[in-house]
Amino acid sequence: MASSSVEVECVLVVVGMVVPSLATVHTVGDTSGWTTGVDYSTWTKGKTFKVGDTLAFNYPTMHTVDEVSSSDYSTCTVGNAIRSDKSGATTVTFKTAGTIYFICGVPGHCTDGMKLAIKVESGSATMTTTTTTNSDSSSSSPNRSPFAAFFSTWVASLVILIISISSRQEF
Repeated sequence: MASSSVEVECVLVVVGMVVPSLATVHTVGDTSGWTTGVDYSTWTKGKTFKVGDTLAFNYPTMHTVDEVSSSDYSTCTVGNAIRSDKSGATTVTFKTAGTIYFICGVPGHCTDGMKLAIKVESGSATMTTTTTTNSDSSSSSPNRSPFAAFFSTWVASLVILIISISSRQEF
């Protein structure tokens, strides 16, 4: 009977590793990306954003992704960013529920519509490998894609399964 308990433990580990991969990656603006001329309040309609989900901003490096306060969002005030990135590919994974505000920090772009407010709901998905915007785009920490996180999760679960099976003893 010891082997069945090991198998149950392996299944639980694999299921526990798969559930975080159920988080959703939302590409901001879909094929338009993060740019002027897109109505981001319309883009958010009908979408649900939960803790563990990721926003993927794709944009030319003449723009920025600035996380800002509610008041800076409302007034399109630039220069007070909580976090800022200008790499052209910014990912933000939601860690807590609440509203998060983003603008482009290039003067005039926010007033031209490059502003995004996301209401994040509590959720059960908790992706453990996250990448948030870097305050310095020359930072050495790489942006990990959701595929890389998913792949590394499966490799880890496979290693655990192999170790568990190989150490199993029959009584």
